[in-house]
Amino acid sequence: MTHQNTLNLAVGGMSCASCSSAVEKALLKVQGVHNATVNLATEKAQVEFDAPATPEAIAQSVINAGYEAEILNATGEHPADKPPVVHAKQQGLGEGTLVLLAALLTLPLVLPMVAMPFGKHWMLPGWLQLLLAIPVQFWLGGRFYRAGLNAIRNRTGNMDLLVAIGTSAAFGLSVYLLGQGSEHLYFEASSAVITLVMLGKWLEARAKRQTTAAISALQALRPDTARVLRNGMEHTLPMADLRLNDEVLVRPGERIPVDGLVKKGSSHVDEALITGESEPVMKTVGAKVTGGAVNLDGLLHIQTTALGAETTLARIIRLVEDAQAAKPEIQKLVDKVSAVFVPVVLVVALFTLLAWGFLGGGANPWEQAILNAVAVLVIACPCALGLATPTAIMAGTGVAARHGILIKDAQALELAHRIQTVVFDKTGTLTVGKPTLIQVETIAGERTALLAKAAAVEAGSMHPLASAVKTRAEQEGVGVLQANDLQDQPGKGLSASVDTETGAVRVYVGTLRWMEELGAVGSTGAIGSTAAIDSAGASDASVQQLNAALPPKASTRSWVAEQKTDGNIRLLGVLAFGDELKASAQGAVSSLHGLNVNTVLLTGDTQASAQRVAGELGIQQVLAEQLPGDKSQAVAKLKNSGQVVAMVGDGINDAPALAAADVSFAMSTGTDVAMHTADITLMRADPGLVAHTIDISRRTYNKIKQNLFWAFVYNAVGIPLAALGYLNPVLAGTAMALSSVSVVTNALMLRNWKPRQGD
Repeated sequence: MTHQNTLNLAVGGMSCASCSSAVEKALLKVQGVHNATVNLATEKAQVEFDAPATPEAIAQSVINAGYEAEILNATGEHPADKPPVVHAKQQGLGEGTLVLLAALLTLPLVLPMVAMPFGKHWMLPGWLQLLLAIPVQFWLGGRFYRAGLNAIRNRTGNMDLLVAIGTSAAFGLSVYLLGQGSEHLYFEASSAVITLVMLGKWLEARAKRQTTAAISALQALRPDTARVLRNGMEHTLPMADLRLNDEVLVRPGERIPVDGLVKKGSSHVDEALITGESEPVMKTVGAKVTGGAVNLDGLLHIQTTALGAETTLARIIRLVEDAQAAKPEIQKLVDKVSAVFVPVVLVVALFTLLAWGFLGGGANPWEQAILNAVAVLVIACPCALGLATPTAIMAGTGVAARHGILIKDAQALELAHRIQTVVFDKTGTLTVGKPTLIQVETIAGERTALLAKAAAVEAGSMHPLASAVKTRAEQEGVGVLQANDLQDQPGKGLSASVDTETGAVRVYVGTLRWMEELGAVGSTGAIGSTAAIDSAGASDASVQQLNAALPPKASTRSWVAEQKTDGNIRLLGVLAFGDELKASAQGAVSSLHGLNVNTVLLTGDTQASAQRVAGELGIQQVLAEQLPGDKSQAVAKLKNSGQVVAMVGDGINDAPALAAADVSFAMSTGTDVAMHTADITLMRADPGLVAHTIDISRRTYNKIKQNLFWAFVYNAVGIPLAALGYLNPVLAGTAMALSSVSVVTNALMLRNWKPRQGD
């Protein structure tokens, strides 16, 4: 079911996976909310809803659950000028100052413990230890109590609750022992744990901000103002005041503020941060330009074609943010574990307390029991579990975007690593996509007359082959004929009634198979056969002769026929087109084979034409002469054989096949229909990016598995060690702080990924 509204919220106060689950539950309780996804790493929620739910009511549900909520930009764009309000008290210099203050208060408590093995007894008086510990426990550590109480109120548990209970037990034990006159206190344990957890959360927050570096870099590309020509006068206006079709001036060295077409001037433009293309691109009159690119060396006058949320840059940011907000399938396991994690830890801590209290030896078994139970509570870290998947997804989608690969959702990134077969469209995907008419061969009549009739039929089409015919006719000065009653036969060709000097005739331009169906050519199944045909159709020998006259580089052919007054359709000749292969096409196919991925060429062209292209590139399987409906069926057939199939295309006729594939890739140079259908958009018309996508997907998925492994290991090893008395609370707190930091740091290593040389 498709819902009418999507709301993005910034959520504050979450500390672990249990918190994100609690926020999700609170959101889903709101009447009208159909789906809610909370990302711990980005600290955002994405909500799908209908009436009677409202954005205000949804945000209030988060606040009522004990967290902070802020409604983000209604256009879906992430605010670039200031951080969300809910983070103001938790991040930046203020947080670092609090950590430093906690450390300064804790050091006098910890240093004497460090010095004791060396025979130094610097232990402070008990009352002074208490004075130092109180502000750490209840002021600086107050956040843990507040969040813990919220968890109890929501009938759930989180990391803050574990820390609050654990440190309170150590602090309370110390106060009790101080009242009994004991000199052996544990204020250093409670204060050190709070300080270490605060330090870990601060380092974690800094690391998490680095995972959003790709988004921040894209947001920084948007200028605040633009120079606009109105009524012959130049005005500097805020971006919000621009209108479609405004003429915008961009001087050398400035960023292009809008999407548009070059109206006047020429210049090299740096689009590296948008498309990943390292070389500047020359832009002349009529060329498309993208907002955020840098104008290098010329003055450009640009006619605005898109503004605000509809610009390419805004769409890129939205795609990356949506991908980072989504949950892959593997996260469902983590959510299930997180839901029971804190209750299980509390039970283990209680069992540890009772076991050591009743069964432990020594003069003070309950004292040791409390310390071991505290260690269990402190080392348990649901944070690492909650951060394992989203941080890797954020880093992977971010670095992919920097290299011109836009991944729409986490599921596509997760599935791409399993791709076994890649199906390529030919025209515009493996070829340049701008075919030229290189030769015209006729059976009867003048060459110019055939070209004139074909150009008249193609005048109503936007197909690349039609453009090539019209361009060639213009170059040769062929007179324009009037065409009426244009009819399109998808996957076959076009026909129209063309006015000639001798009257109107029906002209057909299309595939050889269509000519056979029309009776213009003998249906033989293979060129070169000498099967007899009726007098209306051309002989196979004639077809063979025409083919033989064409150069090998004529990879695509359109046949031309006309209907005579007697109703018979006669073949007139053939138009031969050449479309150069992209320079990166052969390397793209080789890279996929290097990743043990099979390749298939799926095209509407003839078998012979498709085989020539496949042979040049080394593609393993060819499916030619496919209608748009056939293409989707061919992809479905490959999927039914048990393969994970990707489809790469750029045209409207590729949309059904893209939708049928497990993972779909669209070139941004193609149509909007293909881009909207596809899971992954390639910002450069480079098929080599497909192999790069599979590579970054595999690396990201490996990082997810590594992170989950370490997150589980921390807890699976640390909790039993603490329960058995092999870890004191300070060491447990250190391990807990390091667990989250190590998971985020491991994910950040993806930021160093670069496409392999030669791919």
